[in-house]
Amino acid sequence: MRLLLIEDSSRMRRGLEGSLRKSGYAVDSAGDGEEGLWLAETNDYDVVILDIMLPKLDGVSVLQQLRKKGRDLHVLLLTAKDTVQDRVNGLRAGADDYLVKPFALEELLARIEALCRRAYGRKDAVITVGDLTIDTAAKSAGRSGKPLDLTPHEFALLEYMARRQGVVVSRTEIEAHIYDDARSPISNVVDAAVCNLRKKIGGTAVTPLIRTRRGFGYMLTAGRPGQP
Repeated sequence: MRLLLIEDSSRMRRGLEGSLRKSGYAVDSAGDGEEGLWLAETNDYDVVILDIMLPKLDGVSVLQQLRKKGRDLHVLLLTAKDTVQDRVNGLRAGADDYLVKPFALEELLARIEALCRRAYGRKDAVITVGDLTIDTAAKSAGRSGKPLDLTPHEFALLEYMARRQGVVVSRTEIEAHIYDDARSPISNVVDAAVCNLRKKIGGTAVTPLIRTRRGFGYMLTAGRPGQP
C-alpha cells in the first residue's frame, strides 16, 4: 500500500516515514502544503496522512482543493487542535478520519489499515483467497492453516494482490503501490519479488494462486487454471 505523509515537522516526518516503511508501506512525504497538494494531485495513494498546521498552504485548504478537483483519496487528518469544532471542520472539509496529536503509533497504523480496507471496499481485516488467509491487521498470512514466513515487503505485495484478487495487476501498478523513492525498483525486481512470493505461498504440491498474464501482469485467484 502506498501512503502520502504531509507533515511540516521534519523530526516527526522522518520518524513516521521509518515506522510506516517498517510496517510494509511505501511512503512519499512532503513538508509543506503546496508540495503535498502537488504530490496528491499527480500520484495514486491508498491513504493521505495530512497535518492541518502546514506552511504555504494549510491542511484543510489542501483537502478542500483535492475534493474540489474530484480527487477521491482517503485522507486522515493529524492535528494538535482537539476541539469538537476543529474535528467537525476537518470532517466537513472532506476528511475520512481525524487523529489528535500526540498519538500512539499503534493507533495511527490501525486507522491507516481501516482506511486501506475502505479504499478497496472491504470492512473485514481478513482476506481469503481459496485456502490462503491474509490478516491485514496482524500482518500475517497462512495457507491451509500453516503460517507463511513473509518479509514485510513480501506481505505488502501479497496484501495488494489479495485486495485486487481476480484482477490482473500490471508491473507498473505494483511499482506504484509497493515501492517508493527509497526503494525504487530496478530491472526485474518486481518479477523476482512475485516469483519469490509464489514459491513461499505454495509450490507444485498445491494449487497455484498467482497466475501470470504475459504482457499484462499478475493475478491472485483461487480459480482453476484458465478461469478467473
